[in-house]
Amino acid sequence: MGVQGLTGFVEERGVFFTELRVRDTKLVIDGSSLYHCLCFAPDADFRRGGDYGAFAAAVRDFFGVLRACGVAPFVVLDGGRGAEDRKLPTLRGRAAEQLRAAHGLSRGSGGCLAPLLTREAFVQALGRLGVPFVQCFAEADREIAGLANRWGCPVLSLDSDFFVFDLAGGYCPLSHFQWRSVRVPAAAAAPHGCFVPARCFSAERFCGHFGSLSKALLPLFAVMHGNDFVGLEALEAFFSKVRLPRGCAAGRGGRHLRLQGLLKWLAQFAEPAEAVDNVLKYLKKHQREEIRELLCSSMEDYAPSDVNLEDFFQNGSYECEAARKADVPQWVLDAFAKGKLAPFVINALILRSTFLRVQVENMQRPSAHGTALAIRQVIYGLLLRVSHSTEDASPSKQTNELPVVCEFDRCQKTIKKTFVQAASLPPDFCDDRFPLDKLMEVPVSCRQMLLLETLGVKMSSLEPFPSHLQLPVAVTCYWIRCSEPKVKLNQLKALLLMIVSGELQRITDDPDPTVLPAEDDSVAYNEFLKWKEKKVQNNDFDLDAAHSFCQWQCCLQMGLYLNQLLDTPLSEPDLSRLYTGTLVHRLYQELKSAPSVENLFLLSPKMAQLYLVLLNTMESVVSPDFFQKMTKTKSESCKKRKASHKKKTATRRAVPETQHSCNVNRFAALEVDD
Repeated sequence: MGVQGLTGFVEERGVFFTELRVRDTKLVIDGSSLYHCLCFAPDADFRRGGDYGAFAAAVRDFFGVLRACGVAPFVVLDGGRGAEDRKLPTLRGRAAEQLRAAHGLSRGSGGCLAPLLTREAFVQALGRLGVPFVQCFAEADREIAGLANRWGCPVLSLDSDFFVFDLAGGYCPLSHFQWRSVRVPAAAAAPHGCFVPARCFSAERFCGHFGSLSKALLPLFAVMHGNDFVGLEALEAFFSKVRLPRGCAAGRGGRHLRLQGLLKWLAQFAEPAEAVDNVLKYLKKHQREEIRELLCSSMEDYAPSDVNLEDFFQNGSYECEAARKADVPQWVLDAFAKGKLAPFVINALILRSTFLRVQVENMQRPSAHGTALAIRQVIYGLLLRVSHSTEDASPSKQTNELPVVCEFDRCQKTIKKTFVQAASLPPDFCDDRFPLDKLMEVPVSCRQMLLLETLGVKMSSLEPFPSHLQLPVAVTCYWIRCSEPKVKLNQLKALLLMIVSGELQRITDDPDPTVLPAEDDSVAYNEFLKWKEKKVQNNDFDLDAAHSFCQWQCCLQMGLYLNQLLDTPLSEPDLSRLYTGTLVHRLYQELKSAPSVENLFLLSPKMAQLYLVLLNTMESVVSPDFFQKMTKTKSESCKKRKASHKKKTATRRAVPETQHSCNVNRFAALEVDD
């Protein structure tokens, strides 16, 4: 959630905080805020699809500091949109904002945009580090507040709603949590001398600033001023008639002035019910009961949650009444709470509606998510149980019987919704003995077969590779076959070299104790690091290549989700060593000008062999002349463009000056319209 303008107002004044040394305590962390904060590092590259290795290192460093300070972290992540889908208008607005940011980045402007797989990389990092975490069924704020109050410890977040919750241990904004500046006191009495300098919001100071304002009125203030669930338009009639105390003028900065005026106006009431009655006096009689219900139900968003997260962290049990009412199978809820299923899955199951996150791609082309459509349709089929027999039905009947999911995705430079039919599944998955709540009873061989058939590969093609690379290999085969425009050979080679670099890093940094380390692997890795440190000769941003790599990430994301839904018949890859956007773009640029970079790992026979087997496997899924055709087509296209250019040049010389000017203006107008 979030209260409009409240963070800016509190930060501008600064008098509402107390200094805090965070050490030897439990700490409840808003996971969504944390991973965005760590992702948006000052030196991060947001154009090339993410550097998940650097991100995972930041996550490791953060929790390493907490451990050094004796802090026991408990991470709580937002889940799905909830059965009521109350935040849909807000989410559509945010998707539009992300699209504008992506478009700006694609054109070279500044901005921030979380890479597509940031959340998945964060969950994996938490698992590797052994950090306790839970993924809530829907919005996590109430459960975060409830857990922190149960333990009497602080909340760490960047969500302005925590200014409103009544928190026994206080709220520490991440913007004031100086974990990179850990200090050791001169005389440390505690076993852990380190502490994290932080600032804690004081609700008492805040309320005292507005006279006798009761903390119990803060939820009503948040609802009236506008949060992610309630828009200001619902109460515009009140604001247009009421005379707020001094400081509520419109114009630039008017939101903060209205905010102050509203808080001062509320300070005259002892409790929320009295304030609500006075709000309703300014509304027409036929509106009053509807607005009363809206205000009272919205204030419940700041009441304690019925979910006891302490039970989850103690015994792994996540009980949620909202999930029970939505008929979510218990195994799905358990896996979801443990982060083994994504919010995408819960939203598709409960709402039959999903958001596909935009990336920095070519906005003139169809969305990169289109490449992974067939994988999503199988996910929808599993969740919504499409009968295989519908294939024999008439087209009209089939259309009626196949479940449909609403997808919000990019279309050019806008967010639009499209309706996608779920795929019908093989007979093994349509058996009445195996509804969704018994999907795990389907033999693992059948689940693996469905995954492989969806990706269009055979297990025999994957057997030469380590188990943790089999899913990425299968996804890459799918990507080559399904991408439009077709994948270029140098794009494929760059991607494979990047995967090999991650594997070389893995066996160098985390060697298998049962395998004798090879000296040539260390030598090759050191040479690779030297190559990375060299000044980049060509740092151009190729938007078409970026679009292709975005398509690969979309395929990988949905491949991960399908694999998770089928209870991982293939091992899950480590994203931190699988994709590095700056590296794959650099490799692609260098392959175009210096093909010798393909020999980057030649000093390690094992890695050189891995690269060759990867390349041969990829080339085997397409026709022998697949890449040659592309090269030939490109060459012919270049010749045609050159011939066309010569012809136009000759024509221009023969065109009178006035006519030439008209043509130039017409082409300029076309470019502007485009």
